[in-house]
Amino acid sequence: MSLRQEIQGCQICADRFAATATGHAPRPVVWFEARPKLLIVGQAPGARVHESGQPFTDPSGDRLRDWMGVDEAVFYDTSRVAIVPMAFCFPGYNAAGSDLPPPPICAKTWRGRVIDMLGEVPLTLVVGGYAQKWHLGTKAGVTDTVEGWRDHAPAVFPLPHPSWRNTAWIKKNPWFEAELLPALQTRIKEVLT
Repeated sequence: MSLRQEIQGCQICADRFAATATGHAPRPVVWFEARPKLLIVGQAPGARVHESGQPFTDPSGDRLRDWMGVDEAVFYDTSRVAIVPMAFCFPGYNAAGSDLPPPPICAKTWRGRVIDMLGEVPLTLVVGGYAQKWHLGTKAGVTDTVEGWRDHAPAVFPLPHPSWRNTAWIKKNPWFEAELLPALQTRIKEVLT
């Protein structure tokens, strides 16, 4: 059985997900092959991705592709782009309707094996606080981590979550669109061509 198949069959969070406000079953969204040119590490699939079985099939994905300057054909080409969240399943909502955090058991169980299988990747996008803490070892908040993007470039670019909830953050931090995104798009073109 391949690593992808093992993850696709994972049920370690079945009881946890059944106890959430959404009461759903695990549905791991696995989107990677060995030796990609670009790795996107993020938080966890949302409800729409849980339904579609394909990562970033939501407004956050539209915004992320816009930030990257790529179309869906490039974004979903697993020979070039790997998408590996901190948790492969939608964690569910709490009673207030907010997203639950990615269960740490997922990263503990799968992350090391997946990263080893991917091999050396020329460019990694580290999206959101959970991924930044894991991959960069940062204790700083997302704003400070993303603002320090030059410390990690050109191999790694930390990004805020592309959720539309972060529109105010983007407006408050104009350097993100003026400085980081052009550098990111240039680096993505270099890596993917």
